[in-house]
Amino acid sequence: MDTFSSPTLISLSAASAGFLLVLVIWQGVLVPWASRQRLKDLEKRRRGLKQQRTASPTRHKPFALGLSLMRRATDRLNLMSSELAQEAGKRLSQAGWRSRDALVVYLFARLVLPFVLGGLSLAASNLGDNPDQTLLDVLLFALPPVLLGAYLPELPLRRAIRLRQDSIAKSLPDGLDLLVVCAQAGLSMDAALDRVAREMQDGAPELADELRLTVLELGFLPERRKALTNLASRTGVVQMESVVNTLLQSEHYGTPLAQSLRVLAAEYRNQRLMKAEEKAARLPAIMTVPMILFILPVLFVVLLGPAIINAMDAFAK
Repeated sequence: MDTFSSPTLISLSAASAGFLLVLVIWQGVLVPWASRQRLKDLEKRRRGLKQQRTASPTRHKPFALGLSLMRRATDRLNLMSSELAQEAGKRLSQAGWRSRDALVVYLFARLVLPFVLGGLSLAASNLGDNPDQTLLDVLLFALPPVLLGAYLPELPLRRAIRLRQDSIAKSLPDGLDLLVVCAQAGLSMDAALDRVAREMQDGAPELADELRLTVLELGFLPERRKALTNLASRTGVVQMESVVNTLLQSEHYGTPLAQSLRVLAAEYRNQRLMKAEEKAARLPAIMTVPMILFILPVLFVVLLGPAIINAMDAFAK
């Protein structure tokens, strides 16, 4: 006795053929189309970020004229190809100022400010009629302004670097936690870094900016190791160097990435807590001088003032 009749076999064969047809269409058309669409979206995003990075902002005409003069002076003196320019470009990138115009302004300020302040000090010394003034006195009078002019451009740069590095170091544990989640979800390194950059854009824009630039470099640099080492060089944060070494080790040897990043995130979070406790422990010593200078005299006036006034009235009577 046959288990299946002919109509049943025909129905099963038709259903199997239809299922295979749908599967072939799905694998052959829809899945590659979705992959191509994702690649197009990623490439579009990379082009947009690159244009945003390289686009020059609109400037007013006087500022543009002054910048043109600065650029012409630095090019004439061949300052852009010097070792000072390379070191200054590295430090400006750590401050978040990566444009060529920022390097031009910094080099021009380092060149011109000593002469300007020295000339002003010489002019001020010549205004006074002092017949006993010698050339050595004039030079000693002009030396501090010259040194101040040479050091003055470093002040805003150091402050910007310190603030940016502190912001990156504070937000790095949270970024590592998100990176661990992305790695456990099966995302590649490029996709994980891009996802973390998009998620941390509002809360930590400095870290998101560095990760986004790293994703761009991973896309067009021939060596992925160079893109990751550039991340540590641009930030100048010690913790970021450990993260880069972990990523390089995972990239080269295929070691598990999530566990290493989880350990680093816990360690950096403990360091952040210890720094906060250290600042809280220094607070009583810091507040001692303001209390002595501003709070205790007011307390003495409030407490002893009425008694002094009553004593003066009693002696007057």
